[in-house]
Amino acid sequence: MLKRLVGPLLAVASVMSVAAPAMAADGGEKGWIALAAGLGLGIAAVGAGLGQGRAVAAAMESIGRNPNAADRIQTPMIIGIAFMEALAIYALVISFLLQGKI
Repeated sequence: MLKRLVGPLLAVASVMSVAAPAMAADGGEKGWIALAAGLGLGIAAVGAGLGQGRAVAAAMESIGRNPNAADRIQTPMIIGIAFMEALAIYALVISFLLQGKI
């Protein structure tokens, strides 16, 4: 698990180290807000995509094992996917609100 996180953490650290001097020119607040909005939206989109992929994969495997239960599996899966998508949309709205502060 830790090995999979090393690459993305290094990427975030390098972006922050490169962006920090550029953000110091205007006091830094606006630059950090922009960075937070972009990273927050990206993390939310990746999380929602991974969650939806796992949910659909589990539902398809369940339907493959028991085709007669397809109607009882599909409806809760769609509701769950809608909830996951709503969380990603909340992150989009928050990033828009943060960009309004810039």
